[in-house]
Amino acid sequence: MIPRPLSLLVLGGTRFVGRTLVEAALAEGHQVTLFNRGRTAPELFPEVETVIGDRTTDLSALGGRRWDAVVDVAGYEPEVVRRSVTALGGRVGRYVFVSSLSVLADQATVQNEDGELLVLDGDLPPHQLYGARKAACERIVLGAYGERASIVRPGMIVGPHDPTDRFPYWPRRFRRGGRVLLPGNPADAAQFIDVRDVAAWILGCIAAQRGGVYNVTGRPLPFGEFFAACQALVNPGAEPVWVGTEKLLKAGVAPWMGVPMWIGAPECAAINRVDISRALAAGLTHRPLAETVADTLAWDTARGGPAVDDEGLTAAQEQRLLDELT
Repeated sequence: MIPRPLSLLVLGGTRFVGRTLVEAALAEGHQVTLFNRGRTAPELFPEVETVIGDRTTDLSALGGRRWDAVVDVAGYEPEVVRRSVTALGGRVGRYVFVSSLSVLADQATVQNEDGELLVLDGDLPPHQLYGARKAACERIVLGAYGERASIVRPGMIVGPHDPTDRFPYWPRRFRRGGRVLLPGNPADAAQFIDVRDVAAWILGCIAAQRGGVYNVTGRPLPFGEFFAACQALVNPGAEPVWVGTEKLLKAGVAPWMGVPMWIGAPECAAINRVDISRALAAGLTHRPLAETVADTLAWDTARGGPAVDDEGLTAAQEQRLLDELT
């Protein structure tokens, strides 16, 4: 263990995972330096040193500095990550790369961290490019840092400041009440993790100097349990109406999040049943589901809900499906 406050360099640090990580690090008394372009919420952490730069072209502004660890929350392109790895060299004790479960080549069967990864090549379909790029980034970080590399593979990340409308949609929808379209069936698996639990695990990983690859997401739970938690907390009088996956697909609903958090593609049948035993053994904990639902709804309400373009399923679209399929 590192018996002192950490010195952390965060690449990015002002959106969702990065923002939450910085908040958690500051609350624990760690020293944080941000490196970003200064375009997204530059006023967010006035007390934190921000080095302005563009990692896609030039990281020279970080020259001559050392940190206990760098946390790369915004690495998507292999060559950009390679540039960061090269520029930082031996000046960080640990390189933490926030990857994704989308790196897994087989998402139809339950996988652990040792499953085959996608390979970035010209034959990949468009929907696998994100995962293949993340997998290539993982290989670059592991190749450069070895045991000093920590690869974090989250699945769906939820909670306050979520830039998507996948999770926030549901407590907001139950609050509106009436007939609520629920996709699939109650026994279908759901798997997600509160962003604050991801941040806490990353900080613990750095403090313990823990290297390796970890699936960092929630325990699988029945979809019905998630919806029941939303209903009980927000609006017990809402009327859940389950519509099966086959019906939704026949109606032309997109199989990947055409209804928020629903995955109807057979080739992704196990993406919500990923093995997280390695991360649990390494200290991963999860806050109560009701806490995540309540806090997300409070944040969503305070911001006034999403922009119309971001809403996963509009009221009109939902009503049309209810009319046609029930």
